[in-house]
Amino acid sequence: MQIYQTLTLGIIVTGLLFIGNAGADSIKSQLEASPRHGEWMKVTTADARTVNTFVVYPEVKEPATVIIVIHEIFGLTDWIRLVADRLAVEGFVAICPDLLSGMGPNGGGTESFDSGDAVRRAIRELSPAQVASDLDTIQKYARGLPSTNEKVAVSGFCWGGGQTFSYAVHSDTIAAGFVFYGRAAPIEDVPKISAPIYGFYGESDNRINATIDATKAAADAANITYEPVIYEGVGHAFLRRGMAEDANKSQKAATKAAWDRWVSLLQGL
Repeated sequence: MQIYQTLTLGIIVTGLLFIGNAGADSIKSQLEASPRHGEWMKVTTADARTVNTFVVYPEVKEPATVIIVIHEIFGLTDWIRLVADRLAVEGFVAICPDLLSGMGPNGGGTESFDSGDAVRRAIRELSPAQVASDLDTIQKYARGLPSTNEKVAVSGFCWGGGQTFSYAVHSDTIAAGFVFYGRAAPIEDVPKISAPIYGFYGESDNRINATIDATKAAADAANITYEPVIYEGVGHAFLRRGMAEDANKSQKAATKAAWDRWVSLLQGL
């Protein structure tokens, strides 16, 4: 059964810190102006791959929950880093690995490609085994940080949402998976999931949504928590679109509702 989120289009969205002008220049300026501590780290995998990783820390008194943020098919962009910064505002350590690290020209990552098409082609060529290994390494790195607690959740957008579902099949140590409009795991793999999975989907995105009912049925049969919410009046990538200056009321409302739900679920882990 699909779960629908009814939205009131007239809600006030100013409380959501990152709604506004989300153009490239604005995103960079917001990152540069952030008072939170963000840093680039080079994390080495067991097979000696180096994963370039952006980490943002909250200003809190106690060890914090970690949220790993898996990027879209566009690679590790400034928008993903901005999402991480805003998660740190909410009190979480946000970690963003560039899964294209070492796969670009001259051994570079996302930033080394000369076009978006080249990034997308490279993303599609990544092996599932390498992605899982990279995420295993990032999870181990997160658990080793003195400022974190024992809870490590995983999230992702679009391509990253699909990778979140896949990683939940692979790993039995994550606290939860948060799938933003990403493909589901194969039905036969759903019973292998141990962490709760929370889905965030746009109403006008049947390419992705067509699999929700079957995935929900498989999860229920296996006693796996899978809670999909479909947000009215929006399509694929609604969170990114809802951050834009020209976002319409539906996009802004869906973005706020999804963000508030995400934070509430993270706080409840």
